Order: sequence, then C-alpha cells, then structure tokens
Amino acid sequence: MKKTSVRSSLTLLLTAMIWGVAFVAQSVGMDYVEPFTFSFTRCILGGLVLIPCIALMDRQKTRQEREQIKANRRTLLDGEPRRSELPDGNGAACVRHERRCRTMVGGVCCGIALCVASNLQQIGIQYTTVGKAGFITALYIVLVPVIEIFLGKKSGIRTWISVVIAVAGLYLLCITDGFSIGTGDILILLCALAFSVHILIIDYFSPKVDGVRMSCIQFFVCGILSGIAMLIFETPSVSAVIQAWLPIGYAGILSCGVAYTLQIIGQKGTDPTVASLILSLESVVSVLSGWLILHQSLSRKELLGCVLMFLAIILVQLPQKETEPQAE
Repeated sequence: MKKTSVRSSLTLLLTAMIWGVAFVAQSVGMDYVEPFTFSFTRCILGGLVLIPCIALMDRQKTRQEREQIKANRRTLLDGEPRRSELPDGNGAACVRHERRCRTMVGGVCCGIALCVASNLQQIGIQYTTVGKAGFITALYIVLVPVIEIFLGKKSGIRTWISVVIAVAGLYLLCITDGFSIGTGDILILLCALAFSVHILIIDYFSPKVDGVRMSCIQFFVCGILSGIAMLIFETPSVSAVIQAWLPIGYAGILSCGVAYTLQIIGQKGTDPTVASLILSLESVVSVLSGWLILHQSLSRKELLGCVLMFLAIILVQLPQKETEPQAE
C-alpha cells in the first residue's frame, strides 16, 4: 500500500471541497439545461481551461531542456566524458513517446469512465431524492476496496474500520426519508461503480503519465461522448446554456478543470482506498455549502454524520507502525 503524503492528502481534500460546492452548481444548472447538455458544456470548458496550462508547462520544460543541453556542451568542452555520461537521445525520445502514448490511453479510459459516471448521476438524480443520490454516489468509498480484492490487493483493518464509519456518517448525513430501490437509485448505484473504476484507472496511470495532459484529454473525451448523446436524446438551446453560465462556469472551470486535475496529481502519492475516503468528504461539503449558499438548515443527525465522516478521514490518515520491511 502506498504511503499517503500530507501534500497529497491536502490536494485531495481541496478537490473534495470544490466538488462539494459543485453539487449546488449542478442543482441550479439543471433548472436551465438537460443532463447531457450540462455534461457536454462543463467538460469542454474544463478541457479548454487546461490548454493554456499545458502550453505554459511545455514552455518551462523546453527551457529546462535547453539549460541541460548547455550544461552538456560545457561538460564536453571541459573534457570528453565517458560514453555512459552522454545523454542517449534515442532512448530519451522513446521514453517520451511511450509516456505520450500512455497519457493518451489513460485520458481516453478516464474520459469514458467519467462520461458514464457523470451522466448516470445527472440522469439518475431526476428520479430520486438528493439525499439518496448523495449517499449512493459516495458508496465508491466501499466499492474501491471491494474491487481491489478482485484485483488481488488487500486493505488494512484500519481502512476497513474507516470505511464502515464513513458509510455510517454518509447515511446520517444524506438519508432523510425511507430507503427504497427505484430506477433513479439503480442509476446512481451504477454511477458510484463507474466512479470507482475511474479512481482505479487514475491510480494505475497517474504515476506513469503527464497528469495535466491526461486530465485535459479525459474532459474532451467525456465532452465529445456527452455531446453525441446530447444531439441524439436532447434538444440543446444556446439561450438556455447562456442562462446557466454561472453554474456551468463553476462546474467546468473549477470542478472539471481544477478539481479533476488535482485528483490526478493527489492520487500519485495516495492509496486509492484512502483517496476515495478523502474524496468522499464532498458529501459533507455539499451539505455545508447548501446551508451557506442555499440557506438550508442542518439537523442534528446531519451534523452527527459530518462528525463521523471527519473521524473516518482522521483515522485512516493516522500513521501506523510498519511490521514488515518494505520491498524495493
């Protein structure tokens, strides 16, 4: 299991906060546009926002490479280095090509998973209550370690205890009426499964790829697929999109462009099960943002749910003694 750094944890926590507030944006945005239209506009916007970021990163990388070339030339002038000290141009080119291919494959895979998850959530929330949708979506914190079992991985007892506490907190936080399984509930459950797969895909690709590029690719893939579904199943309206510019802008720029990129960066140093627990704090933030922005009140049960969620996150983050030497 990966060790979780403080920086990675804080990055994922910031991601959860942005996503939590995005629930308000999604709720308001659905008053103007349909699900696939909302997903299409927010994802394309999120991808466009990252293009200037990638250009700036490439410029900085090019400057560093030029400085390295100058340093190599000075080394040659001082004295002929050993052959092993000379940069292998062909080898470096192969590594860059392989990294780009992995970034493209990872972006496409993440984009497909994100498209399935986000649109199932947008459609399913129309047929179920917000409380049920929030609880069922957050079940990815349970589904991730369950899927990992089938992949041959094991999670420690502390993680499982944290999962149980988090699920109990989510229940108190989100469920406000009788729990029954309907069409919307099934769609949201499938959404949680898709988000679990999305987390595991990111965990596999993030150490091997350019995270920002992969995030940009996933948004365009998700946006294109959502756009195709939008043209087939919906009647998009430019005026409706303009009316929903504020929620779409938040969901596209912050929730997509910033938060999903932070997720990819944060998961580089975090175990996927731990990452899913931290990201599940979006449910707590969504309730708090609803209280602050939409002036919704919090009941004692909901406050207790928030407390349990924070306890679960703290428990899984506590350092533990190593009983076995780490393998190289």
